[in-house]
Amino acid sequence: MATVEYLVGLLAVVAFAMVLYSVLTGDSVIARVHELVERALSVNI
Repeated sequence: MATVEYLVGLLAVVAFAMVLYSVLTGDSVIARVHELVERALSVNI
């Protein structure tokens, strides 16, 4: 029974990782990170 429980947990983790990967590699997230990096590097001291 424990093997089945581990399998269900593993499938849940893999599904969560796939969703997280698809969100983080989306165009809107990449554009926002790019904008933040550009703004951080263009600070006048």
